[in-house]
Formats: sequence, structure tokens, C-alpha cells
Amino acid sequence: MKVLLINGSHKKDGCTFTALSEVEKVLKAEGIDTEIIQIGNSPVRDCTGCCWCRSNGGKCIYDDDIVNEIIEKAKTSDGFVFGSPVYYAHPSGRLLSLLDRVSYAGGSALAYKPGAVVVSARRAGTTASIDAIMKHFTINQMPVISSNYWNMVHGNTPEEVLLDKEGMQIMKILGQNMAWILKCIETAKKAGIKHPAPENKIMTNFIR
Repeated sequence: MKVLLINGSHKKDGCTFTALSEVEKVLKAEGIDTEIIQIGNSPVRDCTGCCWCRSNGGKCIYDDDIVNEIIEKAKTSDGFVFGSPVYYAHPSGRLLSLLDRVSYAGGSALAYKPGAVVVSARRAGTTASIDAIMKHFTINQMPVISSNYWNMVHGNTPEEVLLDKEGMQIMKILGQNMAWILKCIETAKKAGIKHPAPENKIMTNFIR
């Protein structure tokens, strides 16, 4: 079993990475393989809705950023944690663009696999950021992993995040819950219990 953790911050070792690292530490202790991927500083294109990915095996037409790499890694991953700093009370724009394209082109690699959101903030905008990211899970039939509070940490530096004892406990419990769900899914597979069969999407327009 493997969990892919995506750091949506441009800072490699910043506050978001500190939170993700705590989740990763717990997952490793539970025997779960992990990989943290940094989006980095490079631009990430928006999805243009061109639908080229529909005829190309789930690969995005734009191949000059990290999106297709993450789609490929998602195919062999069993769970996901997407982390973002909070900018102007919303998540990283690059992370949202990445999620739009990964969900649209590579949704089949995400479906039925558990996902979690982690956000870091100096002060406010956390729950709005969690909601914006989590919508990508629910549209892809992904079980959402929670903790004992909203999955957030507070601090302006990694050192301050470590002082957020409640936030760090939230990350710890999040890791435990992710490991538990993954083990439950693995046990179900061995018992012959499969996820629901996918259905063809029905599209209904509100204006007729």
C-alpha cells in the first residue's frame, strides 16, 4: 500500500511540508509506503476543457508541467494527501489547477481511493481552502479521510507549526485514520468485496 502526498507550496520545507511530514511519519509507522511530491515554483496550467485526454488514455495534452507525472503515480497509489498553504483565504492556485487537470484527465486513477486535505495558515481561510480542495474527491467517488478536527495547522514558520500542538495531533490522527481505511480496503479486496461498478455519467442541464 502506498500514499502519495502532494505539497502544493512553493516552499520545499515550509509549513505545509511540516504538516505533511507528520502524516507521513505516522503512515510509515503503520507500514504504509509514502512519497511526498513538491509542486515547486514552476507554473501549472489551468484545465481548458478541451477533452483531448478522453481520447488519449487519460493523459493531459499539456505535458510541460508536473500533472501527467502525478497522474502516472496516482495509478499505482492507494491513497492521497493534498497539502496547501492558505493564500488570500484560498488554496494555492497552482494546486487547484493541478487538481482540476488530474481529476479531469486522470479521474479513474483516483476513483474509490481515499483522499485527505491538509492546509496550513498563519491565521484564517483554512476551512474555505479545505472545502475547495475536497470537492475534487467527492466528484471522483473518493472516501474522504478526516481527523478529530479540520485538517489544519497554524504558524508562519515550520517552527511555529510544531508549536501548534493541536494541529500536530490532528495530523497524527489523520495519518492513523488513513492507514486504518487503507487496511480495511485491503482486507475487503482479499475477501472478494469490490467497490461499486462504475456507471455511465448522466448529464442533466438545468436550462432546457
